[in-house]
Amino acid sequence: MIKKNFIAIFVLTSLVSLTSCKNNDKFKIEKGKVGQINTQTKINDLKEIFKKDSVAIFFRGEASSDNYFRDEDKYFIYEKGGNHLLTIIPKEQQDSSSTIKSIEIHDKRFTTKEGLNLDLNFSQINVENSLRVESTLFSITLFLDELNATMTIDKEELGLKDFSIQKVSLEQIPDLAKIKSFVIWFD
Repeated sequence: MIKKNFIAIFVLTSLVSLTSCKNNDKFKIEKGKVGQINTQTKINDLKEIFKKDSVAIFFRGEASSDNYFRDEDKYFIYEKGGNHLLTIIPKEQQDSSSTIKSIEIHDKRFTTKEGLNLDLNFSQINVENSLRVESTLFSITLFLDELNATMTIDKEELGLKDFSIQKVSLEQIPDLAKIKSFVIWFD
């Protein structure tokens, strides 16, 4: 009797463990991989990968002579219930056989093995990552070369005025500065 109960408990525990590992992989970030998406994934694979979720598409529109200010095609991935998970940009616009250029993470459940995610502040990111910083008009960009990723922080978090591209060093960034965006690059 005890042996049967032990076997039943072992099988049940194994199934729960396998299910939770599979679910964690859905939100795992690695270099060249976000969940089930990797550098070989094509845009036309997204509907199958996210068949339980919603895929909304924004096409940049017709070609024009002014290529500089045109938006890129964007694929918005939403969980059932409306939670925005990812924004995906293809390498080639209006080409469903294109691979992926970048993925912007919108959900804090997407996490690296080291625990890096959108919900961290600057000091938590700076501890174990080699960072480079670059200033733009409205934000600063942190480059995480090991992951081929970027994170941005609003200049308001630094107490700096917008419309300035003054240089910012890592030492000038407050420990509690919040991350605005987290992008994984596939090129």
